[in-house]
Amino acid sequence: MNDNYDFESGELCLDFANTNDWHASENPQERLHDYLDLISWGESAGILSAERADRLRRLAARLPEDASTAYERAIEFREALFSLFSAISNRDDVDKGDLAILNTTLDSALGHQEITISPDGFAWSWDDDPDLERVVWPVARSAADLLTSDLLSRMRRCEDERGCGYLFIDTSRNRSRRWCSMESCGNRAKARRHYARQKDHTG
Repeated sequence: MNDNYDFESGELCLDFANTNDWHASENPQERLHDYLDLISWGESAGILSAERADRLRRLAARLPEDASTAYERAIEFREALFSLFSAISNRDDVDKGDLAILNTTLDSALGHQEITISPDGFAWSWDDDPDLERVVWPVARSAADLLTSDLLSRMRRCEDERGCGYLFIDTSRNRSRRWCSMESCGNRAKARRHYARQKDHTG
């Protein structure tokens, strides 16, 4: 299992959208190269148990073409999510095609949810259908929940001019977070501003 995936955005759907590093740049860096990587991500995200992940790996080995198709659809869905949430963050018009891809994925996903008994009463859970596309079901539900919640107003995209593109929920008290982190893009912006001030002072 790959432990190098990032799960710090604050929402599962944004974590998934962030699996393409430098997503808004001309040279994004893919983290999910095939269906097995998709399973690895789902396991790291906690949406696939080790047993479920192993079952999907065995199924993918038996049905490699279907697994490849499931992977391609997952990547198409991820790109739609990135485009959709980027537009919202930038206060741009949402592409109806992106929303259609979300709704198609959501339609498939919700058909696999059911109410089960839990220690605290009742809870939503996913059925046991061995479907190669089940990795994206919780992601679709997460996206729908975020789009219809008050948290959407706190959704941001890193403002680094190089195209970092990292999506996150701004949990700062005054809603002023602009960067994926101060240690990376934030520090670079700070250093750039300092250099500009020094140049103006000496010029």
